Amino acid sequence: MPVSSSGHLVLTQKILGLSETGLNVEIILHLGSLLAVLIYFRHKIYLVASSFFVAENKKHKNLFLFLVVGTIPAVFVGLFLKSFIESAFDSPFFASAMLVITGIILLTTRFKRKDKKELTKSNAVLIGITQAIAILPGISRSGITISAGMHLGIKPEEAAEFSFLLAIPAIMGAVALNLGEFITLDSSQLSLYAVGLIVSLFSSLFAVYLVMKLIGQGKFEYFGYYCIAAGLTGLYLLG
Repeated sequence: MPVSSSGHLVLTQKILGLSETGLNVEIILHLGSLLAVLIYFRHKIYLVASSFFVAENKKHKNLFLFLVVGTIPAVFVGLFLKSFIESAFDSPFFASAMLVITGIILLTTRFKRKDKKELTKSNAVLIGITQAIAILPGISRSGITISAGMHLGIKPEEAAEFSFLLAIPAIMGAVALNLGEFITLDSSQLSLYAVGLIVSLFSSLFAVYLVMKLIGQGKFEYFGYYCIAAGLTGLYLLG
């Protein structure tokens, strides 16, 4: 959901009094989200993959290109700002503040452009930049990228679809970036990681379905009220 899962993980960890769980837990749970996206958008993914073997399928070839250029900003941030990002995950106050900002961004979608435009390479780059910003805890990746797409005049449903598809290379990249750390995972905790992965998969499937349904009903901004309330609560309790 566009309410920042990373921000909620930071706040929940603090509320439950847990010691540092590390970025690996974040990524493992996001693997569940990745599987959910692959399942929900399996037909669209098939069309993109098969477009390289069908000369007439230019639309989905372009979509693949847009996903590539939209991923580049997040790759840059992940490679060169990794230490800063990891330190941000240690601050519940920061995550709470970013939740409030996410909520405000979501509320601005009520003023989205009325003219509908096709997704372009330049728009994909702009949306990709917002995804890079969303690496910070409390900034919702799906929320800020969908909002960016809507403000650029892209149809809400198409903006949401592109946002979720954009998560595929982003999560895969995060896994690759931390592959060395995965090798050193405590084997005694693997069953717990597996539970988290499975729960994340099914809850993410439900979340993607719900988000797509509410966007179709013009209710995307409703998530903004929740983010602001959650962020202000976090600032009050944990600040």
